Amino acid sequence: MKKINQLKMVFDSRSVNESFSRMAVAAFASQLDMTVEELGDIKTVVSEAVTNCIVHGYSNTIGKIYITCTVFEEGVIRVSVRDRGCGISDVKKAREPLYTSVGGDRSGLGFTVMESFSDKLLVRSKPGVGTTVTIEKIIKGKLND
Repeated sequence: MKKINQLKMVFDSRSVNESFSRMAVAAFASQLDMTVEELGDIKTVVSEAVTNCIVHGYSNTIGKIYITCTVFEEGVIRVSVRDRGCGISDVKKAREPLYTSVGGDRSGLGFTVMESFSDKLLVRSKPGVGTTVTIEKIIKGKLND
């Protein structure tokens, strides 16, 4: 795939930045001729991934969240959301629907939602090092120049 354009952002893991990150990625992604549904899917995935960084990765501390958003010539958009938080000891278990490591009002559907709104989902994590969630979505429209 040939890369056409890329956005990189770094911001604090504060809940107020979740909506900012969602809108920034959506604005960047709009260079593709997306449907409202496709744009909504991207926003949902970013929102879920960033929320996971805040709630699970950094828990009761403030760290940095790194987002890389890449648009490819073939109409593919790839979004990676990374933290340097606590990491996930069992990614397979964490990806199970309804599993949550914190309990309370958390539904345990974050990875399930991300997977359902993307064409490809990759989760890499190492305890004590952090987690990277990468999604790819194939956009049916054309690239806007």
